[in-house]
Amino acid sequence: MEILLYAGAAVVGYLLGAFPTGYVVAWLWKGIDPRRHGSGRTGGTNILRSAGREAALVTIVGDFGKGALAVLVARALVGTDAGAVLAGLAAVVGHNRSVFLGFRGGAGSMTNAGVVTALAPHVVPFMALAALVAAFLWRTASIASIATALMMVLATVAAYLLSLSPPAVVVYGVLACAIIILELRPNIQRLRAGTERRVEHY
Repeated sequence: MEILLYAGAAVVGYLLGAFPTGYVVAWLWKGIDPRRHGSGRTGGTNILRSAGREAALVTIVGDFGKGALAVLVARALVGTDAGAVLAGLAAVVGHNRSVFLGFRGGAGSMTNAGVVTALAPHVVPFMALAALVAAFLWRTASIASIATALMMVLATVAAYLLSLSPPAVVVYGVLACAIIILELRPNIQRLRAGTERRVEHY
């Protein structure tokens, strides 16, 4: 029975994460498919470039919310840290590889932020600081995402060592960081080539 609860948490987390927020918002705002514009992703940065600031803000809030909701549902369904972590990871994977979009999506940064907020809110300020510093220095969304993911690992480890978080949260931090950075491989290649686009004012 317990394994069914964990499986259910993973499925629910994946389906919540897979909800194509950016695609829906871009279609409603501009009547476009964001996969045909810019990076082809459905996250906030590409929605900003393809559909504007208001659409990007709604996308960011939606992507954040579905990550947090996945954890909250798992806590209600399973009631363990492991179940919440499993659902959170599934939500990030769902966002990146949405079954509703032919297994395409975003890079998972904002969905990950929602998951961490629900799992370990004391880690979020450090992630936010890393994102702000990286964005200020480089004005590049991919660098901000990488810096945030790496800070998440450091902060979750520190929180565990200070007895502020269970070990399951460290596992989440390491695996989610790996998922996000793997998804950003094309961006990393463009950074090395000097062709990665900066985030300008829209």
